[in-house]
Amino acid sequence: MSIERPLKELPCLSENLEGSLCRPQRTKCKRKPSCGGRLHTENTPNELIQQWSPQHKKPLTSAKGKENQENVFVLARRPRKRKETTASMCWDSLPDELLLGIMSRLSLKDLLRTSRVCKRWHRLALDESLWHSVDLVGRALLDAELGQVLSAGVLRLRCPHTCIGQPSFKNIEQLRVQHMDLSGCTVEPSVLEDILSRCRHLQNLSLEGLVLSDNIIHNLAQNPELVRLNLCGSSGFSPEPLAEMLKLCTRLEEMNVSWCDFKGLHVQAIANNIPSSVTQLNISGYRQNLTMEEVKAIVERCPDLTNLDLSDSVLLTTDIFPVLQQLSSLKHLALCRCYQIHPASLVDFEKFPNLLTLEVFGLIQDSYLPVLSKSLPHIQISTLPFSTIARPSSSMRKDATLWGLHCRLVYKQ
Repeated sequence: MSIERPLKELPCLSENLEGSLCRPQRTKCKRKPSCGGRLHTENTPNELIQQWSPQHKKPLTSAKGKENQENVFVLARRPRKRKETTASMCWDSLPDELLLGIMSRLSLKDLLRTSRVCKRWHRLALDESLWHSVDLVGRALLDAELGQVLSAGVLRLRCPHTCIGQPSFKNIEQLRVQHMDLSGCTVEPSVLEDILSRCRHLQNLSLEGLVLSDNIIHNLAQNPELVRLNLCGSSGFSPEPLAEMLKLCTRLEEMNVSWCDFKGLHVQAIANNIPSSVTQLNISGYRQNLTMEEVKAIVERCPDLTNLDLSDSVLLTTDIFPVLQQLSSLKHLALCRCYQIHPASLVDFEKFPNLLTLEVFGLIQDSYLPVLSKSLPHIQISTLPFSTIARPSSSMRKDATLWGLHCRLVYKQ
């Protein structure tokens, strides 16, 4: 006699479904009416049972469920996501503009270090936009470094009192430099000539105390935008190229030619060719070579002079006062050690209503200074012992500047 087994005691129907998770299903079994009563027998084939049973839906996987902690699909995607996140922050994926913005905030030392990372960073680190202004004060010797800095497209260069060797420019015909201070450098005239022969855009230049040549002065004449020129204490060039340079540099406003190795012909070349645009002139230190006639010629050619230094010219007398009175814009005048001018005649400067400072070191004693100051209350007397005309940095300033312009990349030992 056969024993009837209810359907609920049969094995789980989903054991043979590959890839499914056995979950209790709350579905009602619908039997086909054509099967009759054979479903209640124990001899019912398992294949028919699986065919007549309702299909079980594949359960959805959830990334937050505990059942997916060992899911291969989820584990396989996690490292790929981490890789994509890392790639988005890679330095190589940053555009050049962004890297240049980052490098523009680096110091000179750090910028040179970044140039050694790779070829791309080397190219970006030498981009001309990063080398607008460089201060190499404190560097005792400049050789190939100077050529690299100038070739990088520097606009402002400050390296006074430096020993300059033989820079290499890698076939660069023209440099972009506009403001350059080479005061007191130890450099051969041929090397300086090579540098200046590549300059066409100079606006401010200081060659104080250097030995120059006629070719160097000829090269300076190729810079029509020159505004300030400091040749204080220089030597080694003739009057002819000096006169040619003054004729071509028509925008010159400040010029310092004091204490140069000049003869009478040099002073005459300046007096007869100085451009009318000059407003500040230092032509001191010529004792017997600067005469009254040269001063008259300078005043006629430069009627807008505001700052004039005629110190150490022993041929000047009080007869120069009416000539200087023609300069209606004159504010600063220096007559230090002009021994032909009597101290008592200095009270005549009350006729100069626009004059602000008067330097007369060596002409009057300290005891007479209060009396003169009382006679000229609107003028400051003997307050600046050193002239600042066309000099890149004033001795009165504590910060290192280049004609009032700051340099971003600074060499630090």
